Amino acid sequence: MKFAFFGSSLVSAYWNGAATYYRGIIKAMHRRGHQVIFYEPDAYDRQKNRDIPDPEYATVKVYAPTEAAVSEALEDALHADVIVKTSGVGVFDELLEKEVLQLKLKGKFVIFWDVDAPATLDRVQYGDEDYFKALIPQYDLILTYGGGDPVVNAYKSFGARKCVPIYNALDPDTHHPVEKEERFGADLAFLGNRLPDREKRVEDFFLAVAAAMHDQQFILGGNGWQDKPMPANVHYLGHVFTRDHNALNCSPKAVLNISRDSMAKYGFSPATRVFEAAGAGACIITDYWEGIDFFFEPGKEILVAKSGDEVKEILSGLSDEKAKAIGDSALQKVLAKHTYDQRAVELDALLQKELALPENY
Repeated sequence: MKFAFFGSSLVSAYWNGAATYYRGIIKAMHRRGHQVIFYEPDAYDRQKNRDIPDPEYATVKVYAPTEAAVSEALEDALHADVIVKTSGVGVFDELLEKEVLQLKLKGKFVIFWDVDAPATLDRVQYGDEDYFKALIPQYDLILTYGGGDPVVNAYKSFGARKCVPIYNALDPDTHHPVEKEERFGADLAFLGNRLPDREKRVEDFFLAVAAAMHDQQFILGGNGWQDKPMPANVHYLGHVFTRDHNALNCSPKAVLNISRDSMAKYGFSPATRVFEAAGAGACIITDYWEGIDFFFEPGKEILVAKSGDEVKEILSGLSDEKAKAIGDSALQKVLAKHTYDQRAVELDALLQKELALPENY
């Protein structure tokens, strides 16, 4: 089948946490014989900060951030069988979310693919007259990259015809173990952009821990932290390009996952970087959220902390040998259960059913 994706960016991970997800799932779809055109706006300096060239598994079409260019892209997308509007394009989202539904009148199957369902649902639930609420029942299918039953039930309460999670996963071709690099050596590393509903948790689970553990070294990566006060034992890297993610995950004793408030509230929402880190064989310490054990076995494949004090306790008792054993177990789990090839199989089965396609279409 031919797919038209309207998303933030496939070729740049700059201020774009969904890039790894897009790449993994679209590459896996390509392997299964699908053709994908990815439409992305020239916005937020992403084209100036590309971290991959145009991939062989998709056709990338960059359009100007204007209404006229959006209309042209929508007209071009009529060549596809399935039209996908993802959340958080960042340019003319409301226009796109309304206009892709007009393509249903021309016989297209239209999907809303939510890569930040907790934020979307909170906005719809608590926003005054949010425009998207009325659009939800009109989509043929809602897909999310996390959230589990809480998100599915919330979408259904707003009239969604069907909502199915297609979870984040691992692409072993791009995220895998590499040699340690001295520049990324530390006791604990955290990689994540500075966002309002994550900052307080970063203060509690990372910066306060570093301040209390003067004899250990910490690394912080991601956009937006440059003016944030930090303890002297925290080394700030700024934006970390995708090419360096494996080394950043492999080199410290442990890496920290900190969920945004909304993702922790809904649960079942592991970030892409959890699977990236597991794919590199990293020992992951994560803040607690419901559904962790759906993906990893706590204590064996991942370490769970409910507070900054528990992060300190874990780090204090974490030997190099134990960290390696946990990282190795996490790697084996994601390779066995959580790859994008496996997610693409789930997606194919779902679309086959929803589109009433014959077997082996």
